[in-house]
Parts: sequence; C-alpha cells; structure tokens
Amino acid sequence: MIDLFPTVIYSCMIGMTISALLEVFKRPKQRQNIFLKGLLLLLLMHLSGELFIYSGAYVYAPALAGAQLPFRVLLGPALFFYAQATMSPNKKIDKRFSALALSGPIIVLLTMFPFIFMSSPAEKLALANPATRDPELWQIAVFTCLSTTFVFIVFTAIFLIMTLKLHSAHRQQLMERFSEIEHRSLDWFRTILIFWGVAWLMYAIEFLLGALGWFWFGSGVVLPIFEAIVLAIFIQKALSQKVLNESEKALPRASQANQVQARTALLSPDKMAFIASKLESAMKDDKLFLQENLSLNKLSETICESENHISETLSQFLNTKFFQFVNGFRVEEAKKALQETDKLITNIAFDVGFNSKSTFNTAFKKVVGHSPTVYRNAQAENKTTF
Repeated sequence: MIDLFPTVIYSCMIGMTISALLEVFKRPKQRQNIFLKGLLLLLLMHLSGELFIYSGAYVYAPALAGAQLPFRVLLGPALFFYAQATMSPNKKIDKRFSALALSGPIIVLLTMFPFIFMSSPAEKLALANPATRDPELWQIAVFTCLSTTFVFIVFTAIFLIMTLKLHSAHRQQLMERFSEIEHRSLDWFRTILIFWGVAWLMYAIEFLLGALGWFWFGSGVVLPIFEAIVLAIFIQKALSQKVLNESEKALPRASQANQVQARTALLSPDKMAFIASKLESAMKDDKLFLQENLSLNKLSETICESENHISETLSQFLNTKFFQFVNGFRVEEAKKALQETDKLITNIAFDVGFNSKSTFNTAFKKVVGHSPTVYRNAQAENKTTF
C-alpha cells in the first residue's frame, strides 16, 4: 500500500540530493568536495530506504527491507569527516575516528544477523500484517529495530558532539587571527548540526514507534516535511560554501597546545607591555582598524612583531582576542559617528571597517549593550534634554 504524502516528499528529497551530487561531481577534487559527495551518497541511501517502505516497493523485494540501516549509522560520522575536511588543515584522517565510524555498521549487521538469515522473504513480508506475522519472528524483528535504532542514536550523538567541538575550535582560532570571521566561521554549520540532530532523533523515535505498531497523527507527515527543510538548507549552504585556505582552518589539538606553550615561554611581562603599547598606537594613531579585512598577519607586518608574540600579548596581557581587540576600536569609532553625523548605520559600519551590517550590530551590542539604533536614539534624547 502506497503512503502518498511521504512518498512524494521523499521522492523530492531524492531529486534534490541527486541534483546536488551532480553539481559536486563537476567541481575540483578537493577534500571538501570529496567528503561532501560521500555524505550526499549516504543521505541518498537513507532517503531511498524510506521511499522503499512508504511507496510499498518492499512488497516486490522484501529481502531488501532494512538494507539501508548499516549505511544510516554512517551519517553522523560522514557529517563529522565533511566538517573536518572543510575546517581542518589536517589532511590525514585519525585512525581512531575511522575505526569508531566503521564499528557502527558492523554492530548493526551483527544485530541484524538473526533477522536476515532466520527468515525467508515471504516470512518478512508476512510481518507487515498482524494477522499473518509469526510471533517469534516478530519478536526478533522488534529486537532488531530497537537495537539498530539504539546504535544509530549513540553513534550519531557521539559524532555530532565531536563536530560541534571541531566547529567551536575553528571559530575560536579564527578570532585569534582575523577581524572578520563571518564568511570563514561557517556559523550556518552549527545550526544545521542541531537541525540534523533533531531530524535524526525524530526519525529514531518514529522508527521505533512504527516497529511497535504505534502511530500518532503526525506519523509520515511531520518528519518528512522537517527533514526536507533541513536537507534543502544544508544543500544550499554546503554548495555555496567557499573552500577555506590553510590559514583559515583550525589547527589540530596537538598543534594548538604546542603553539600556546611556545608563546607562553617566549614573552616576559615587559615585552608584552611594550607590544601592547605598539598595538594601541597602531589602532589609535594609525587607525589600522579601518582596514576592512585586517588580519593578524597584516598587523604583524605593520608593527614588526611576530604573530605569536601579538597573540600572546592579546590573550595574556590584554585578556582579549584579535577579533575582539580590533572590533572594539571599530565600535568606538562608530559611536562617535552615530553621535556626530546623520549617516546611515550601514554606511557607518562599512566606514569603520566592518564588511557586513549583521557583524557590526552583533559587535556593537556586545560592547555597548544596545543596538546602534537604540544608542543613536538615546544620544539624541540626551542632547535634547540638555
């Protein structure tokens, strides 16, 4: 029996995924694109498995029912490896992560073994009808569904958490080297990770309920719609994401630790105070912060100090990061312009060095506590009062 609505939705999702795959196959063979292909292929297997059930095609090939389950456990790991290829300069895949990722499908196959080899296609098909199902085989089928879903939830959670940590490290390191991180930080990725987590949790719950014969009014409706929305957003963002260069990617953890130890051992308090004065001068006197894409490297060349020395001074002596340090001066300059001119807020943002209004608004509110509009209105009221 065909369940029309989810059949249509999953058919559309398969079409979106195939279109995205064709687009990625046209692109250069860079690590980011290679791992995106793998992720999209796994999503295609997952979606095909859902369509196989909802469309009623399992009636013609009951032996294939559940064939997608081992591949589905790889969705979380594939998302992590895609994130690593996008945000990390380390081109080698950690063998521990690979072994952990591959252990998921192996566990699922072992769990499915009794159901696969202890029943014929006809017996599997009979399970779809309570009147014809074999009680013992039904118990095995339910155990298989519960076990594979548990493995899916555990492995997906582990790799989603690892991916969130990777993204957080990537963002923190960008803040140490760049005054503009919006187009480098992949902030969309964190949101999409949460959405995928919710979608896959919803899938696991609905899969379990269906295996137990329980259904609610949103079964076959809410999950496909939500999954289609998340898939469309992910495909659009992933295809439009530029490939970052090596300086824009997060260093491996070992390199991060070595970098911090090196900086700590090199600088004395007097040296940091001297560098801090040069940094203040570069910002206040030379107004270096007005450069739209000011980076740690450019600042290093301007004041003739190494990047490590500047980073150590900012973090240990000034208790800030490069991103916050530069944008603090930009906000102060913007405050003057808001008080003294009638310029549009967007123009002021660009004039003081920001390259987007959203970044300017976020930075301004973090420093001042109010949005630029509220600040300007408050200053106008104060002038009127006095």
